[in-house]
Amino acid sequence: MPFVLVKILAFITIIVAPVINSAVASTDGAVILMYHHFGEARYPSTNVTLQQFDSHLDYLEKNNFQVWSLEKIIKQLNSQQPFPKKVVAITIDDAYRSVYSNAYPRLKQRRWPFTVFVSSDTVDKKMPAFMSWDQMREMQQHGATFANHSSYHDFLIEQKDNETASAWRQRVRRDLQHAQQRLQRELGTAPALFAYPYGEYNLPLQQIVKELGWAAFGQQSGVVSRYSDRLALPRYPMAEQFAALAQFRTKVMSLPMPIIASTPSTPLLGKKNPPMLQLTIADNGDIRLDQLNCFASNQGQASVRWLDKASGRFTVEARRPFSSRRNRYNCTAPSKETGRYYWYSQLWIQSETANN
Repeated sequence: MPFVLVKILAFITIIVAPVINSAVASTDGAVILMYHHFGEARYPSTNVTLQQFDSHLDYLEKNNFQVWSLEKIIKQLNSQQPFPKKVVAITIDDAYRSVYSNAYPRLKQRRWPFTVFVSSDTVDKKMPAFMSWDQMREMQQHGATFANHSSYHDFLIEQKDNETASAWRQRVRRDLQHAQQRLQRELGTAPALFAYPYGEYNLPLQQIVKELGWAAFGQQSGVVSRYSDRLALPRYPMAEQFAALAQFRTKVMSLPMPIIASTPSTPLLGKKNPPMLQLTIADNGDIRLDQLNCFASNQGQASVRWLDKASGRFTVEARRPFSSRRNRYNCTAPSKETGRYYWYSQLWIQSETANN
């Protein structure tokens, strides 16, 4: 889960850093929001209340945000053209029925595009918690795009018992291709977009997605920009605890942290826990590097150490080992524009059976 502004401000300390002698970096980007359930209080970790969702949509409308489709955002990234100010995309994972009953009417009324990532087996099996193909076909006529979320929302990075890396690769590739084929057959189109189930990815899975020619989305916070990995594009998860309007405003007004290098390249935790992340950041003339702070999941502020201030290299390390399966480092720094923050998030996954 992303950290709210209140937590960030509570832990801010001043870190001395000089102005970095680098080319001025662009601050443009697009914010992608990720939802699951709407008005279903029994799922608090993935639900937003209808009051929260209404406040989100009202805020976007009243503050003149441009709501783009994901496909338009990817096209803009590929063209290497700058984004206009205040671009946002709305995405929804898993195609639950509350999407049709509660989110769709509100988005239809505003004529805004949105993308729903679908696990095809849940629809084919007519599981009662999920939408039907007929409902999706109706929604297509009013701004909805449906994209690949795998066949059955499995932990894709995991190898089965006695499964070789080659067999894992074949199985996962078949899974993704099957879901794409079901979308194409039922809806007449299947965009080159993929959302990792649970937001989990690793290098072998990213390689499969790359070979299929898709852009892929995680569940780590941040702003999509020219700095972003097209195989791990960030989205801001929305859930009741983190969806109050003040927090929502901070996220949709956030800016892309100008990270130009990151090590390690995999989110899988190895033997070193807590992990050490090395980042290189460019000074774009707006970001307040003297107030750069990083935070670790469920721990608060992480340790930040400058390696080479002149070139912007620093490390981030949690103060204690992680115990959960999925964890994150979130790094933020304020803009010179009051109330706006640059944001970067790094995913970490603990797994003993993932394909390395």
